[in-house]
Amino acid sequence: MTVKDALLQSKYDSARKATYLALDVDEPARALELVESFAPVIDGFKVGLELFHRAGMALVDQLLARDLRVFLDMKLHDIPNTVSGALRAICDSPIEMVNVHAQGGRKMLERARETVSASTYQPLLIGVTVLTSLASPDIRELGIEGEPQDAVLRLAKLCLEADLDGVVCSAEELAMLEGVVPSTFERVVPGTRLATDDAHDQQRTKAPGQAMSAGATRLVLGRAVRDAADPMVALQRYWDEMIEGVNRRHGTASR
Repeated sequence: MTVKDALLQSKYDSARKATYLALDVDEPARALELVESFAPVIDGFKVGLELFHRAGMALVDQLLARDLRVFLDMKLHDIPNTVSGALRAICDSPIEMVNVHAQGGRKMLERARETVSASTYQPLLIGVTVLTSLASPDIRELGIEGEPQDAVLRLAKLCLEADLDGVVCSAEELAMLEGVVPSTFERVVPGTRLATDDAHDQQRTKAPGQAMSAGATRLVLGRAVRDAADPMVALQRYWDEMIEGVNRRHGTASR
């Protein structure tokens, strides 16, 4: 059995549904190559700012035409009316998830919620709390009081009050959100790394198994899988860790 065949087994279904592969490349052709390589085993892809500004909704439509799940990582942050207009355009397509910056404030978040709820398609609306590339000195330089974890907690509560569907946060903040947000509140975690992986520009990160054990509902996998010497082997290692983490969370870890 090949690694690709193994990844198609039903035991990986839960990990598959909790995964987005980040198409963080600068050429649409390269993004489509990645989709072609990974789509047999992964059905969720993240389209971020760099790729979107080069390829636009035309590329997103190509993914949707293949019945793939799309997380449109736009991190919208502007006055409420402008964010509302952007979301009206985005919600003309059946994407699965889109995000806004929670630091845009309550009025912006509430207007975003109203817009998505009134749209033909209603993707999950997620609030970005504090970027995982930022550490304590960075947020102090921005004039934000306390540690990153304090800011994440405040912003997560704000997103919950504005009726968003969840937040993007680092794995380090997951335990802190337990009991603060309901179990149905999405906790989307980018930047997880295996112990042997390069951290790249991520400052607040944990292993994928630790993230799932601490309550992550979805992970965005990027360079550590996409650029691995053998991406399928790397993906299997991530998914095995994710499954083990979920089992630990529910007390069903293998003995």
